[in-house]
Amino acid sequence: MTDRLHSTFEKLRASHQKAFVAYIAAGDPNFDKSLEIMKALADIGADIIELGLPFSDPLADGIVNQMAADRALKAGMSTPRVIELIAKFRKTHETPLVLFTYLNPVFTYGFEKFHHDAAAAGADGILLLDLPPDEAALNTDLAIGAGLKHIRLIAPTTPPERVELLAKSSEGFIYALSRTGVTGAHGAPAANIAEFIASIKAHSDVPVCVGFGISTPEQAAAVASVADGVIVGSAIVKQVELNQENPAAAVRAFAAPLIAAVKNH
Repeated sequence: MTDRLHSTFEKLRASHQKAFVAYIAAGDPNFDKSLEIMKALADIGADIIELGLPFSDPLADGIVNQMAADRALKAGMSTPRVIELIAKFRKTHETPLVLFTYLNPVFTYGFEKFHHDAAAAGADGILLLDLPPDEAALNTDLAIGAGLKHIRLIAPTTPPERVELLAKSSEGFIYALSRTGVTGAHGAPAANIAEFIASIKAHSDVPVCVGFGISTPEQAAAVASVADGVIVGSAIVKQVELNQENPAAAVRAFAAPLIAAVKNH
């Protein structure tokens, strides 16, 4: 099986470029339009697409992403439908896909079965927001996650010894939070991101991508100057919320300057 995440970062490194990672809620505002958005992002140069698995209790998400999950659930999205969405996207595109989710929907589906089915459909990685690696190791049901790269989230408030544990157990890339709080475009990235990234890179060669609060080309370029990749989520999801008739066109228009800023920083 090709390691799409690894080959993507290798290509970017070879051309001295940084990754643009776009987050959307899978199935927002519905299945077909979500697929159009994914294709639009891939076509304008998004290097990785993060798909939020709609869940009824997304505690770490801000209001924009909570509402997106709610729209997707109301439109009939479910965990099996997300896997179907991935398979449909894979028929035309090779852009790496990372699932961004909480343990509950994965555990309900069956932890090992989910990893197998999602990978078979064409998913590349998973970020389980509420499953720390040391907890997973204690539970045999949660230890078997073959097929998907396990991406870790590291916050500025994470204690140094925990940064080491998370960095060393991360695969694909590390998601570094630009600041604390829930997701959302309010509040720009913190000023000391370079030091924070350096503290992570001391323990791992895995690429470090930074997200949280990035919503303008200027912010994207600033983060790209110090990180291996830039993650934009809520600002893209907001475009879907505001343009539910033709969200793909709105996302394309909004994300293109951000992608250009990351590529040309």
